[in-house]
Amino acid sequence: MKQYDMKTFWMCLVLLLSMSTTVMAQRLEGFSVSEIPDSVFVRMQGKTFPEGCRMQRSDLRYLRLMHYDGTGRVCQGEMVCNKSIAQDVVEIFEELFRQHYPIERIRLMDDYDAVDEQAMRDNNSSCFCYRTVTGTQVLSKHAQGLAVDLNTLYNPYVKRQKDGTLHIEPATGRPYIDRKRSFPYKIDEQDLAYKLFRQHGFQWGGHWKSVKDYQHFEK
Repeated sequence: MKQYDMKTFWMCLVLLLSMSTTVMAQRLEGFSVSEIPDSVFVRMQGKTFPEGCRMQRSDLRYLRLMHYDGTGRVCQGEMVCNKSIAQDVVEIFEELFRQHYPIERIRLMDDYDAVDEQAMRDNNSSCFCYRTVTGTQVLSKHAQGLAVDLNTLYNPYVKRQKDGTLHIEPATGRPYIDRKRSFPYKIDEQDLAYKLFRQHGFQWGGHWKSVKDYQHFEK
């Protein structure tokens, strides 16, 4: 009898653990992680996935992410990232969605022909794009799918040149380099997105010394 009870106990424990795992795996409607679909990979060719790209398709994941825009409208977004951060990114964006955090748009960089300036001027949020760091031959964290740029127009990249002038990306982001001002989509240390990305182990470009990249979170 005792042996039967112990067997029943273990069967129940396995069942409970299985149910718990299922609940944990549940996603909000409109959120998902998958391998790169053929239709998406075709869109990436010659753009974010150029000839000679050293990333493997199998190392990347395609995310579906719901978000609220600045007017409160619910939108369906899509993003490609490294498989190693896919779960982190989805969990972050799920919480941003629950909190009605405003994100103007989340579109693949391929919709902008992988032209960063064009995407940033459109205030697009994205991740994977096989490219180098501005002004260098060094591959960006975006080339590995390990960096997310968020609300890019209002959180520009700013670097002071040797001649004292400022290099700003996007160029139309100049009105938003004064971080003491208050304006929509602004990311600072009080911002919910900042707190969530940091909780998931990401670094923020706004903390960098030689440049400031207020839109940028990397791991």
